Amino acid sequence: MGQTRLHFTANKLEADRIFAALDAAFEDDGLPIAVLELDEEKDIHEVSLYADGEVDPVEARVRDVLAGLGLPKPVEREVLPDVDWVSRSLEGLKPVRAGRFFVHGSHDRAKRRSGDLAIEIEAGLAFGTGHHGTTAGCLEVLEQVVLRERPRNALDLGTGSAVLAIALAKLAHIPVLATDIDPVAVRVAAANARLNHVKALVETVTAPGFHHPIFARRAPFDLIVANILARPLMRLAPEMAKHISLGGSLVLSGILDRQRDAVISAYVGQAFRHVRTLHREGWVTIHLKH
Repeated sequence: MGQTRLHFTANKLEADRIFAALDAAFEDDGLPIAVLELDEEKDIHEVSLYADGEVDPVEARVRDVLAGLGLPKPVEREVLPDVDWVSRSLEGLKPVRAGRFFVHGSHDRAKRRSGDLAIEIEAGLAFGTGHHGTTAGCLEVLEQVVLRERPRNALDLGTGSAVLAIALAKLAHIPVLATDIDPVAVRVAAANARLNHVKALVETVTAPGFHHPIFARRAPFDLIVANILARPLMRLAPEMAKHISLGGSLVLSGILDRQRDAVISAYVGQAFRHVRTLHREGWVTIHLKH
């Protein structure tokens, strides 16, 4: 079965809220979500979510998200031809700058500047192109942490398309373990590491949480970055503490502003101290030290 586009309209403020909520709700599913401005003067924006296979359960979840925001909308369907819409959508993405990092698709190679730490990403079915506020926030914090602390061994937990692992390898020239629960994401991550000429430094492994022998071999880590979701991050706090070195840094994202305090509390209970919170596009990136 091909793809179906679920779509509805909203004003800019509503569309931004809905996009953030849908992005969080469907992150583990890898379903593309987009917002398109239809009429600037009338403030009409269209929110779309692209679903494969059985659509009814996906639409029900979309309606639940809208109801939870107090923004019920009539959701329409459009059956699409058999096209790789993820790749197609990437063609229209603008490059993103975060500190010295420049994240771009192959179509924007010419926009790289001297001194850029360029990361070329073809996200495929893996989450994390650098355009999401959480990824961009992580890049900004990681640059500061690496330059200040000079870590020698790093972990990117829930790597997605490996933007963060590639960034660490390029900036610090250190070995980075990049893991994800999704084997599709791991394949994309490995391909992106090769594309960015850091395959020798970035090891990609399919692993849920810390349940894989690779962690015992590679730990302790001087730096761990995890851009996933708030609840899994809170559950992982004890394991994070076991696998990070004393004085090591932890950079966490995928966390909404309202979830910040709960996440910090979970880690303070595991002998971490809060260093800094970066706010970006309704999301936060948290830097903690063990």
